[in-house]
Amino acid sequence: MKQNFTVRQGALDGVEAFLSVAQHRSFRRAAAELGVTPSAISQAVRVLEARVGAALFMRTTRSVGLTEAGERFLSRAKPAFEELVAAGEVARGLGQRPAGLLRLSVPRAVVPILLEPLIASFCQAYPEVEVEIAASEELIDLAAEGFDAGIRMGQFVAADMVAVPLTPPFRFIIVGSPVYLARRGRPECLDDLRQHACLRWRRSNGALALWSFDDNGRAIEIAVSGPFIANDFPTMLGAAVEGMGLAQVPEPIAREWVSAGKLVRVLEPFEPVTPGVFLYYPDRRQIMPKLRAFIDHVKSRSEARRKIRVQADDERTRSRKKD
Repeated sequence: MKQNFTVRQGALDGVEAFLSVAQHRSFRRAAAELGVTPSAISQAVRVLEARVGAALFMRTTRSVGLTEAGERFLSRAKPAFEELVAAGEVARGLGQRPAGLLRLSVPRAVVPILLEPLIASFCQAYPEVEVEIAASEELIDLAAEGFDAGIRMGQFVAADMVAVPLTPPFRFIIVGSPVYLARRGRPECLDDLRQHACLRWRRSNGALALWSFDDNGRAIEIAVSGPFIANDFPTMLGAAVEGMGLAQVPEPIAREWVSAGKLVRVLEPFEPVTPGVFLYYPDRRQIMPKLRAFIDHVKSRSEARRKIRVQADDERTRSRKKD
């Protein structure tokens, strides 16, 4: 049989009516202030007195005064109620405009190449928002850990999350330093990796990540071996620059090193494409203005970058036609 449940009366029921009567020393003026009838105020105070177990007011036909119990109740209830009202105003403010602390969980690799310029422009646009970046490779529960959103590569974002792309898809590339390749030779096929020192990445769950490849449209994974293990891509990239071995890393974080000649791409025909990097959060209905502002900022920056890429591609196309 289905039971009926009601919310238990709380300790704050009738307190606002009590404080208004205590301030005005009048049930009628308190009722006018709160926009209710004098009888409603009287009933609320009676219920409060019954719950407290003591009379709070002395009533006569000409005046209303506080009892000793009422005086003591007033001295404690008034500042507490004012704090509650102030708390409500603070919460209401955060719910109406971009303000407060925005906490983001991100992998260390994306901070310098993606977040630093994005965060700088966002903080200039929204000075009332404080941004906290927790750089970690660990995949965490955003709600349980108190984060507003996270940033991860698309393949690591749970299906029940709302995801906003921060980058276009990119390749996972194999790189090695010129010194290492001169010493060990350049791999030409995947089987050659057996003779190479491969730098490995340990996932947040403790497992060593396999290296992923695209073999003519067929996705394959290979367990590699080598002298060094890291739990983030920047550390592994640094080891590759120092000539410790080959590393498989996201192309955007290695681009600068490859352009400078400090690293060389190998096995390019086998590079897999990943979905890219995404901002993700639990539920559209729970978005605070600070997060909505950040999402809109991300989208506007992404659109601006897309237009720049399109213009650059058009210019290259026109240049080739002229040649």
